[in-house]
Amino acid sequence: MASDHGDQLPLVLIPGMMCDARLFAPQIAALSQTRRVITLLPTDHDSMADLARDLLAKAPSRFALCGLSMGGIVAMEMLRQAPNRVARLALLDTNSRAEMPATQDKRAPQMAAVRQGHLARIMREEMIPNYAHPDHPTPELDALALDMARDLGSEVFLRQSRALRDRPDQTETLERFTGPALILMGQGDRLCPQDRHAQMARAIPHARYVILPDTGHLSTLQAPQQVTSALKIWLRS
Repeated sequence: MASDHGDQLPLVLIPGMMCDARLFAPQIAALSQTRRVITLLPTDHDSMADLARDLLAKAPSRFALCGLSMGGIVAMEMLRQAPNRVARLALLDTNSRAEMPATQDKRAPQMAAVRQGHLARIMREEMIPNYAHPDHPTPELDALALDMARDLGSEVFLRQSRALRDRPDQTETLERFTGPALILMGQGDRLCPQDRHAQMARAIPHARYVILPDTGHLSTLQAPQQVTSALKIWLRS
């Protein structure tokens, strides 16, 4: 079993919806110098329980766990299923609550359009515009987000949409976690607002709460140095 301290503890990264390891590229480059870093993609199932079960089968016996957006939601389900395997938890730009009905209602027309071959349009018009800070557009990152989505494809979009739509609330899961935790968000996150993060920070007994100014939903790429610094502190705590 890996040590819970120092550089021996592996780090598992879970990207958000329609993202791959490129979402964490700056953090992988920095953190892999001192520890094993593994990126696991939640792409092969259409329920949070099955996604988490699949990723746990691929993860080390004990590890530090970090997820962004949907990746954070999957991470919380991994923690619920295997609390003794997660030594540290970092939740970035995410949400512990079940999906709101208004958001659920948007999924059916999105999924119908994607089934008809319009994945790129749905990403460009409905998903990617929410990723940047309202005052700080990021055209290069928008292009990267579209590339990641195209590479993953329509079936992954549909599976991930169903998993997000039907997910459970994870507040009680967080309340039971006693390890070192990081709750981090971009101040301008339009998808996972501040009240969601404040709730998660209150729920976890030993959580450090970080809000990054001038940063949107994809904080790992929009504020890479600040996110990497926060993760380093979390890994040493």
